[in-house]
Amino acid sequence: MKKYLCILLSALLAACGTKNAAMPDLPDAEAFEATVDGKPVALYTLANGTGFTVQITNFGARVVSILAPDRNGRMADVAVGCESIGRYLDEDEARFSGPVVGRFANRIAEGRFTLDGTQYRLPQNDNGQSLHGGVKGLDSRVWTVDSHSADSIVMHYVSPDGEEGYPGELTIQVTYAVTDDNALRIGYRARTDRPTVVNLSNHTLFNLGGEGSGTILCHELWIDAEATTPVDSVLIPTGRIAPVDGTPFDFRTPAPIGARIDVDDEQLRNGHGYDHNWVLGNFTGAVRFVASLYDPMSGRKMEILTDQPGIQFYSGNFFNNASCGKFGRKIGYRGAVALETQHFPDSPNRPQFPSTLLRPGETYTQTCVYRFCVCP
Repeated sequence: MKKYLCILLSALLAACGTKNAAMPDLPDAEAFEATVDGKPVALYTLANGTGFTVQITNFGARVVSILAPDRNGRMADVAVGCESIGRYLDEDEARFSGPVVGRFANRIAEGRFTLDGTQYRLPQNDNGQSLHGGVKGLDSRVWTVDSHSADSIVMHYVSPDGEEGYPGELTIQVTYAVTDDNALRIGYRARTDRPTVVNLSNHTLFNLGGEGSGTILCHELWIDAEATTPVDSVLIPTGRIAPVDGTPFDFRTPAPIGARIDVDDEQLRNGHGYDHNWVLGNFTGAVRFVASLYDPMSGRKMEILTDQPGIQFYSGNFFNNASCGKFGRKIGYRGAVALETQHFPDSPNRPQFPSTLLRPGETYTQTCVYRFCVCP
C-alpha cells in the first residue's frame, strides 16, 4: 500500500508543479580554493557532454555534487554536500558527505585488532568503536591530484605508518571517471610496506529527488543479497550471517525503503532504522550488478555495480533538519541514503568474514560504479 501511496503522491506533486525546472546551483571552484594542512585544495568538475556532471574535491577525495536528469530531462543535484571548503572544515555533520572513508570503512570493535600476533589500537570515535578510519581518517586528508581531464581525475594519498593506529605506510590511489552512460566509476588501488588491514569505500549520501527534496522513504531499493551481518547495540557485527527471508531486510524484490523501516524488529532498533551490511550474492571478485535505488517521483534510478562482497545501506536515521546540504538546503530525517560497497565491518576480528588483510607485494583493488538512468 505504501508503494502506491508514494506513486500517487508523486503524481499529485508533479501535477501541482512543485518541481523546479531551473538548473540547480552548483558550487563555484573559487569557494574551494584553500590551503589545508599546508596543501592546496580545489574543486574539479567532470562531465560527459550530455549534462551528467560530477564535482570532486581533493579534500577527502570526496564527491561534492552529482547532476543527473529526471524522466523529463530536468536536472537535479542528487548528492548531499557543501558549497564551500569552509563548511567541510567547520561542520561535523559534513564529515561523511561524499568522501573516501578508511583506512577501514565502517566499524572495528573497541578500536582494536590483532595481526600476526601484535594487537593494534585505534581511536574509539563512535560509542567505543572505531568508525571510518578514526578521528582523522582519509575523509579529512588532502589528497594529491595526479591528473585531471574533462571526464576523470586521479589522486593519491600516502598514509604514514601508525596513522590513526594502523600499521604500515599505505599508498592509496583513487580514480573517479564519468562515463558516456551517465555512470560515476570509482577505482581504488593500495599498497603497503607492512602487513595491515584495508577496507575502502565511498560515503556519498544520495537523494534521487534532489538534495534537500524531502524523505527517501518512497525510494524503492533492490539488493541482490540473501543475508545480512546482524549487529549488536553499538552496530558491531555479531559474527552471524542471517538470512533475509521473512524479515524487513529482504530487498530481493524492489520495495519502498519506508515500507518496513518502522516495524518492531531488534535489528532495526539497533540501527535506528537501516544501518547494516548486506552479504551480496555472486561474489567472485568480478564487477557485477548488485543493487538499485529508484525514485518514482522523478523517475531517476541509480544502479550499483561492484566487485566487493558487501554493501552498507544507511537510511539517514540521524538527519534532523539541523544539517544542511548546499546553499541552505535542509536535510531532514531520513532525507538521504548511503550505499557503500565494502568488505564486512569488523572483518579483522571475524576470521569467518572475507579477509581485509593486505601484505607487502600485494595490491588492494576495488571498483564501484554508480550508474544513473531514468524510468518512464
